[in-house]
Amino acid sequence: MSSHAQLDWLDSQPVSVAFGDVYFSRNSGLDETRHVFIHHNQLPERFAALPADGQFSIGETGFGTGLNFLCAWQAFLTHAPQTARLHFISAEKYPLTPADLEQALELWPELAREAGQLLKQYDVLTPGWHRFVLENGRILLTLLVGDVLEVLPQLDASIDAWFLDGFAPSRNPDMWQPALFAQMARLAAPAATFATFTSAGLVRRGLKEAGFNVKKVPGHGQKREMSCGQLATVLQPTWIPPWYARPAHQPERERSAIVVGGGIAGASTAHSLAIRGWQVTLIERMPALAQAASGNPQGVLYTKLSAHFTPLTRLVLAGYAYSLRQLHHLLPQSEENWQACGVLQLAHDHKEAERQSMLAQAGLPDSLLRQVGPVEASAIAGIPLEQGGLFFPQGGWLHPPALVRTLCQHPNINVRTASTVVELDWNPLEQCWLASDEYGPVAMGSTVILATAADTAAFDSTSHLPLKAIRGQVTTVAATTASSTLKTVLCGEGYVSPARGQQHCMGATFKFDADNLQVNDQEHAENLAMLAQLAPAFHQALAHNNGDIPVTGGRAAYRCTSPDYLPLIGPVANRQQFAACYRELSNDATLKLDTAAPWIDGLYVNTAHGSRGMITAPLSGEILAAYLDNEPAPLPVGLMQAVHPGRFMLRKLVRKLA
Repeated sequence: MSSHAQLDWLDSQPVSVAFGDVYFSRNSGLDETRHVFIHHNQLPERFAALPADGQFSIGETGFGTGLNFLCAWQAFLTHAPQTARLHFISAEKYPLTPADLEQALELWPELAREAGQLLKQYDVLTPGWHRFVLENGRILLTLLVGDVLEVLPQLDASIDAWFLDGFAPSRNPDMWQPALFAQMARLAAPAATFATFTSAGLVRRGLKEAGFNVKKVPGHGQKREMSCGQLATVLQPTWIPPWYARPAHQPERERSAIVVGGGIAGASTAHSLAIRGWQVTLIERMPALAQAASGNPQGVLYTKLSAHFTPLTRLVLAGYAYSLRQLHHLLPQSEENWQACGVLQLAHDHKEAERQSMLAQAGLPDSLLRQVGPVEASAIAGIPLEQGGLFFPQGGWLHPPALVRTLCQHPNINVRTASTVVELDWNPLEQCWLASDEYGPVAMGSTVILATAADTAAFDSTSHLPLKAIRGQVTTVAATTASSTLKTVLCGEGYVSPARGQQHCMGATFKFDADNLQVNDQEHAENLAMLAQLAPAFHQALAHNNGDIPVTGGRAAYRCTSPDYLPLIGPVANRQQFAACYRELSNDATLKLDTAAPWIDGLYVNTAHGSRGMITAPLSGEILAAYLDNEPAPLPVGLMQAVHPGRFMLRKLVRKLA
């Protein structure tokens, strides 16, 4: 597990305690960065040569203070076309704390504009991958928090320029290894370049053996020499399971998309594409956006994690951080929209208490979660509690429709409500999809993304997806003077939120075989019983003199889940052709077949976010944008495969069920 960097400050400059080395030149770190990394990767010229809507990817070993990133960002804005995008992917084992990063960047006032944007989104960095969307989508930063030799093998990207940074080889020998240089070559685009401040022989030899041309050139300041070069030997690509490989990118296609579904998954998809210049038509069957599961008055921003760091836990950690960044950037906190009031996950039984104890010892930072006893929990909540639990100080509650509407307020998004898509037709001559409702055509686009929860399986091409709808009902009750002291969200078997508009929201029930969405008194009673068990004193604070708690409202909606509780995000293959292509796997699942998957041209899905939609759906838009624009993936290969829609067809084949 990673932890934050421990720093000493020498003459106002940061020094790593672990490596006993400076983060940048004491004389002029800014000039050195520009000399070594910007100039010797020829970035100004290469940025200027990008086409409209072009993109450029930089890979870095050692994010440190972010100085190299900010310099590259500044150079990109100066030289690149207005519609081009920069992807910066950086590995960092020991990220700086937000306070240390802010202090370090104060040394460079000419980078204050870019540093300010970064600092607004830079918070606690847990182990894993973190996506930052900056400069209105022109600059995308993906921070890989972990050991560089462990995270780079999980990266799916094509790197145009490498910043080979990090502490000196003599101080950090574990990083400067042949395995690192091999990963640089694996990920390198044709004609990729590299630059590094060091001219150490082991580095130059390692890069040459990996396939780079290497030359020594004058270094900066007192450093006599540095190294730079270019990929000379293009490696044979490593085998990728074709059923998980990306569909072939077709840059000549019109960048237009039809997104079906106006909940958080559809809105997130539309937003991620729109900020990249796509023209998006978002179609919603209801009269307004966010009327189904995304329409609850208050959703909870929190993460139920496993100490074993399962794929679901790693996805949720990445999504939680991204959702919070997006909210802080796009939606002002208010009693109407959302509040980062913290979340208390109470230890409501012995099994939950054991799970929480394991998680508290898993090495995650206290600023993400910490274990608290009943006394501290009561002080945090503002009401008496009988048990302690885990406190998530960054979490809180969100009014989902507010975020959905904000995401869709982009000039590249055309919203069509009160329209139910009943037919999707692919026109091979025009290379586009036509979406029609019962009255006729409503939209055309080169790509269709279905984000309609369990209804995603209503179309012939997606009818094989194993989606299940689970009914959930929430209950609202009027706040009282006593209940208004609640300061944080309480979670257990259900949840209850601090008051929004003088109403508390609680829930939600789980009904697996329900066939209607009529709000009923029985489930209101279940929610109140849940609350009585979770927080008896708060339940009592809501009661009137006669002991009753009058219900003021409620709503029911279907959540959509999959058999493994992970969402389905990505391209869709033809079911019959898939079985024919890969039938040999039913006899030997280890075969490395290379037949390209039979993708349905331009068809993608984004569904099955379950009760975690506010956590996993915002990041799902970035996943789909990576597919559609051939960008670096925002998640490790293993997680991209874990949410891939084709995983269920593959499992059926392997288990001889297809």
